[in-house]
Amino acid sequence: MLSLPDFKEKQIIFALLSHGEKLSFKNDNIVILNEEKNIKHQSSCYRLFSLFVIGHYTMTTGLLARAKKFGFSIVFMNHSLKPYAYWNAGTEGNVLLRKKQYDYKSLDIALRLVNNKIENQIKTLQKIRNKEDQIKFAVKSLKAYKNKLLSHKNLSLKEILGLEGIASKVYFQALFKDYSWIARRPRVKMDMTNCLLDIGYTLLFNFIEGLLRLYGFDVYKGVYHKEFYQRKSLVCDLVEPFRPIIDYRIRKAYKLNQIKKEDFTLSQNQYRLFGKKSLPYLSFLIESLILNKTDIFKYIQSYYRAFIRGKVIEEYPYHDFLSGKIVC
Repeated sequence: MLSLPDFKEKQIIFALLSHGEKLSFKNDNIVILNEEKNIKHQSSCYRLFSLFVIGHYTMTTGLLARAKKFGFSIVFMNHSLKPYAYWNAGTEGNVLLRKKQYDYKSLDIALRLVNNKIENQIKTLQKIRNKEDQIKFAVKSLKAYKNKLLSHKNLSLKEILGLEGIASKVYFQALFKDYSWIARRPRVKMDMTNCLLDIGYTLLFNFIEGLLRLYGFDVYKGVYHKEFYQRKSLVCDLVEPFRPIIDYRIRKAYKLNQIKKEDFTLSQNQYRLFGKKSLPYLSFLIESLILNKTDIFKYIQSYYRAFIRGKVIEEYPYHDFLSGKIVC
């Protein structure tokens, strides 16, 4: 399996392809050719972790074969940055791990994940310099919800979901209070902030899915989110502690005037980013993931080791948003 030193050298590439451009390989390198068949970009397959392909493209079967050989994933996205197909590389046949997944019935990991998420939401708000009354109240409320999770060990799944939902509502209202925030509505894209959250969470989701597949997890078998047809519930579970990375970066982008309404297209009451106008937004969202990629890798690695060895819940990983460190 991939070691941490090797992972540190891995790259994540986003290829925004124009009409007539082609993805191929040459001497174990990923190559992007323009319409004139000249090389526009070239990267070594040995250093590639995942490739996001945006827009129209022509792809060779040789490239797909190289993805399997070198163990990198390919995510296909349309011009509005919505994924529509995947070519995943990972470990197959980890029967012991999957048996443990299917046999696991406890809510202990779910409680730890939600507790970690709320703790990072608190730290996200605490990181804001000028804390107005609403932010102070939100921090106080989130601490109360977190304490309730910790003090009531026998909460049902419905109760955990309820506490998480209330906490997130208070958190978002405080975090984006200066930016016409109404509510968090996934995939509805009712405003620019929800549109950017969807994009950022999608990038985070695919990154974590790639890591989980390295170890052979069944990504459809969750410990918190219920299983539904074609929903990758385990990925949904393990993105939770890391969502504040995206949240805080979007708030920072507002502060830096990096978000401009004229960059968005409004269609059927949905805000969307298309083509080259999406590049600056992808850039700062990807940068936030790259800055944290080592810690996310350590988290998934520690989670795998704790789960496969049947460790007590206190030995499962815990992500600290402020320091970026993974603790147990």
